[in-house]
Amino acid sequence: MRTRVAIIGAGPAGPLLSHMLHLAGIDSVVLETRDRAYVEARQRAGVVEHGAAELLQRVGLGERMEREGIVHSGIELRFSGHSHRVDFTDLCGRTVRIWAQTEIVKDLVARRQADGGQILFGAQATAIEDAKGDRPKVHFVRKGSHQVLECDYVAACDGFHGIGRRSLPRQAVRTFDRLHPFSWLGVLADVAPSSDELIYARHERGFALHSLRSEHVSRLYLQVPNDTDPAQWSDERIWDELSERMALPGWELKQGPIIDKSLTPMRSFVTEPMSHGRLYLAGDTAHIVPPTGAKGLNLALNDVSLPAQAFIALYTHGDHEPLQEYSNTALRRVWRAEHFSAWMTHLLHTFEDAFENRLQHDHLEFLASSRAASTQLAENYTGIPHL
Repeated sequence: MRTRVAIIGAGPAGPLLSHMLHLAGIDSVVLETRDRAYVEARQRAGVVEHGAAELLQRVGLGERMEREGIVHSGIELRFSGHSHRVDFTDLCGRTVRIWAQTEIVKDLVARRQADGGQILFGAQATAIEDAKGDRPKVHFVRKGSHQVLECDYVAACDGFHGIGRRSLPRQAVRTFDRLHPFSWLGVLADVAPSSDELIYARHERGFALHSLRSEHVSRLYLQVPNDTDPAQWSDERIWDELSERMALPGWELKQGPIIDKSLTPMRSFVTEPMSHGRLYLAGDTAHIVPPTGAKGLNLALNDVSLPAQAFIALYTHGDHEPLQEYSNTALRRVWRAEHFSAWMTHLLHTFEDAFENRLQHDHLEFLASSRAASTQLAENYTGIPHL
């Protein structure tokens, strides 16, 4: 097999890159280890930044998001029994959308198949050969058969544990890593949301987040120790803890059947550079952020928009510079998102250090009283347009 751009990973960065290349007449093949049903069902992020939403609309993938997604113009911070709303529209003129990553993947896969694109499900990439040469190869196994995909370039969008990042020579990269001392116990509940917007609650018992996937499904999280076993948390215990941490006079948390429980470690990770020869990394392959700042999905979408434009510049105009600058350009947004995500995580989670907890409370009070401080949060949360 041969293609111009070999893409490893199908959710959602890989298919978006493939789609954008297709719009410019550049062929690609996407290799995905899992089957289509698994890829379209796995629960991931649900907040889409202003600029990421515009990107999806610009490439013809925003119709269902516009029709079924939910526009949010702010978030609510709760602490010490008080509430402070951060009004995005007033502070920076932007919004975010609640639109699950699973829905983005469904639209991308359907569109690629309708356009005759090649997404090979059940194709496990096993090696990337000659990334420094002119004709890289991706070895993969599908239906028990070893195959080789020859290409001009490789885009690895296969996540933290994929082969893409592991194919970079150790001496050619530098990694930055931090494992935070807590995780999120996440639940998906078959109950209407108790709030029109996301609630970030800091409580002495730990952080809690009220989010949603639709007008009928709620997504909620609790700060828990890293060694937590979700199976040991009964539904009753989860609802009691959420109610306690989000308590506000006159407000009640709606409860319903919990249909999914999962544990999300809180990790910060960056690989530099995000390219080596003709191999380019994107999304979780190159970086991970704790989910507090809602940046993971958005970074992945922004990442692949850059090589898409760079490949178009190369194949249509012979311009190599955007591709050569990909890593430097992408890392500017990555590190801004890393800082914001770490800042939000530190601001809202409970630590054992009483001094740190007191500093958090003071800064939350400052956010509630300072328009400038709230504006900084709003600008970063909705996505800084140009970096």
